[in-house]
Amino acid sequence: MPPPPATPAPADTLTLHWSSEADTERFARRLARAPQLANAFIALHGDLGAGKTTLVRHLLRALGVAGRIKSPTYAVVEPYTAGELSIWHFDFYRFSDPREWEDAGFRDLFASPGLKLAEWPRNAGKCLPDADLELEIQVNDDENRHVTLRAGTPLGHALLSELARPCAHP
Repeated sequence: MPPPPATPAPADTLTLHWSSEADTERFARRLARAPQLANAFIALHGDLGAGKTTLVRHLLRALGVAGRIKSPTYAVVEPYTAGELSIWHFDFYRFSDPREWEDAGFRDLFASPGLKLAEWPRNAGKCLPDADLELEIQVNDDENRHVTLRAGTPLGHALLSELARPCAHP
């Protein structure tokens, strides 16, 4: 009897091209529909102006967040709720001292249920847990973005598989 066929390993990366902000919004709506998103930690990488905060705003809107959505650049974290879902949007751009991590209670936030989105995660160093999904946005010109998503955990692989599936609606 022949051995069973090998199960392909889940893809570690997914590469996308966004040629407009509308593409960013479509991706955010698609991500918002992923059932695995509720307790994910997504790390957002890219230069200033790459579109990290724009993506987060579109994602929060797609999840049902109403009201003003602010960049947490100065506050470091902005909390939101969408129905039963707790969401924290972090921006570690100005983060400079790992002791701030403990003082601010971020360990407790990351240990609690909910979606965590972090811009400039490298500035938090080893304080952050492993990201489920790393999203790198590279600017090709004013409108075009090259986006690479990398799974870092089994939850990230599930998210990546969901996002890689053909989509019937935008």
